[in-house]
Amino acid sequence: MSGRTLRRAPRLAKCAFAAFAFVIAACLAAPLLAAERAPGHAAIASAHPLATAAGHEILAKGGNAFDAAVAVTAALAVVEPTGSGLTGGGFYLLHRASDARDVMIDAREKAPLAATRDMFLGPDGNPVPGMSLNTALGAGIAGEAAAIEHLVKEYGRLPLAVSLAPAIRLAREGFPLYTRLRANIERKREVFAKQPEVARVWLRKGEAPAPGTVIRQPQLAHTLETLAKRGMRDFYEGETARKLVAGVRKLGGIWTAEDLAAYRVVERAPIVGEYRGARIVSSSPPASGGIVLVEALNVLAGYDLAHLDAVTRTHLIIESMQRAHRDRAVWLGDPDFVTMPVAELIHPYYAAGLRASIRLDRAMPSADLPGVKPASQGDNTTHFSILDAEGNRAAVTITLNFYFGSGLSVPGTGLFLNDEMDDFSSKAGVPNGFNLVGNAANAIAPGKRMLSSSTPTFIETPRGLMIAGTPGGSYITGMVLLATLDFLDGRNAAQIVAAPRIHHQYLPDVLQYEPGALTAADTAALAKLGYQLRESKRRWGNLQVVTWDYASGRVEAASDPRGEGEGQVY
Repeated sequence: MSGRTLRRAPRLAKCAFAAFAFVIAACLAAPLLAAERAPGHAAIASAHPLATAAGHEILAKGGNAFDAAVAVTAALAVVEPTGSGLTGGGFYLLHRASDARDVMIDAREKAPLAATRDMFLGPDGNPVPGMSLNTALGAGIAGEAAAIEHLVKEYGRLPLAVSLAPAIRLAREGFPLYTRLRANIERKREVFAKQPEVARVWLRKGEAPAPGTVIRQPQLAHTLETLAKRGMRDFYEGETARKLVAGVRKLGGIWTAEDLAAYRVVERAPIVGEYRGARIVSSSPPASGGIVLVEALNVLAGYDLAHLDAVTRTHLIIESMQRAHRDRAVWLGDPDFVTMPVAELIHPYYAAGLRASIRLDRAMPSADLPGVKPASQGDNTTHFSILDAEGNRAAVTITLNFYFGSGLSVPGTGLFLNDEMDDFSSKAGVPNGFNLVGNAANAIAPGKRMLSSSTPTFIETPRGLMIAGTPGGSYITGMVLLATLDFLDGRNAAQIVAAPRIHHQYLPDVLQYEPGALTAADTAALAKLGYQLRESKRRWGNLQVVTWDYASGRVEAASDPRGEGEGQVY
């Protein structure tokens, strides 16, 4: 079978957060619902069929889910460079079946050591438009290559060169240009035209190539071959590192050899929660998604959503997300730098207090919630989900931030620079590129990881498992929340990824919805409750889902029809 859906079977802060997360994870680990089961089938859902196929190739060679994660990561850097790349970063949520261990590999980018709190502010004290997004100053020190190194060394079975081989082949031999990627090339056409190396690969006579044009990336192929031969540390301390530092500084950035040599991934305990008998395992700071997701579900746990009308259900989902996003803006940041009240934020008692402020007959204006006051006034990440036949799993969200990151390529490498420094709060209360506001907890500091909305997640119930995640910037956690509710309501993988979506992120105080998500009667009723509604002109996200039904053994993989991806079961 083939297609989108196939079915078959500071130190104090750091220590405080780690201790809390360990206790929570230990308390909620039992029962480990799938510890004594193995699915017997493997499944991969990613944002491109060739990346899914790369993961399958590695599984077929005896690799496990973690080896496949390396292959899919590298392949996506080739065929979906708008969303991720070796010069980006992200979060790898893993489950190892042999000892039922859940862990998050934090490969988030870090601010260069020369970064300063006000580096993106002009003489008037306000952010300079585009400075954090469109220049080399916006590039954080990359973590994706270190994540690959860590996966191979600590969790995989196969040599690095084997797992990188599919990506090297794709970069060298090329792949046909698809419509979604062509549209994103068009977005960056003027930036690409100013860079001869980039224009040779991504433009034809100054224009975006026609769909179907074979895209070959010889410089990227050479970079990947160098790393396959010398190891991923070459990215941080070898020939590749020297090219990166020289290239970034030539482009006006502030990377140094010290920055690269000092970078390491961090293993962190995931955020673990419970919702109506389901065990929720998700990302922990500096990814905000797990806290926001569990907090929102804790609020919703006080209502019987299944027996409420559609408008009231939508109202409660939005009110829960609004409050959770408010806490994100006020409290969350890099756990190595700030102390966060994580235990309180994900405690059911705190949710009960939030629930007490919700009225069924009216919407709460965001301005009435204490928190960040906004100043007046992309979502191009990627995700993949993997389950192998032994029950190992990976939910991986990786990113460059916006389309092709900054659009600037490091000469001689084929690698685009991320613009993740925009995810810091350049100034308290001023929205970033995704209209997310922040506070001092997410202020720029040398060596600090910027806050992320990434929400790679495992949902496990007595009847089965879902592995899920999506790109979408500030929309991410809301999409995973909706997917979680759909899974718990019994929807299958294909239905979950295709369902129309709603969104609210505290600020701006607007209820957004995709075409078809709400009826005319719904919008009228929600407006009467006091919501400001806006129908989106586009659909958002690119959800990748794998599910496993324990009783039947049925495994499903589905890729969001909004994208070009593919889910496969093997």
